[in-house]
Amino acid sequence: MKIYVNDKMIELMDGATVKDALIAAGLQKEARSGKSLLDGWGTEMGTDSALTEGIKLFTGRSRKWKK
Repeated sequence: MKIYVNDKMIELMDGATVKDALIAAGLQKEARSGKSLLDGWGTEMGTDSALTEGIKLFTGRSRKWKK
């Protein structure tokens, strides 16, 4: 499935978690921290949250982070 982390497209296997997406995007520090991040609708998601096709995630490094 295709998802986006800070506007970067990442391809992952079905069943992947937010942590998997962060690692694939090269954001290991964020993956290890266990801190929440936001999806494209502004909803907080933990690193163990499941992903769906096309979801957009934003970390504290992103200019779109609203918290």
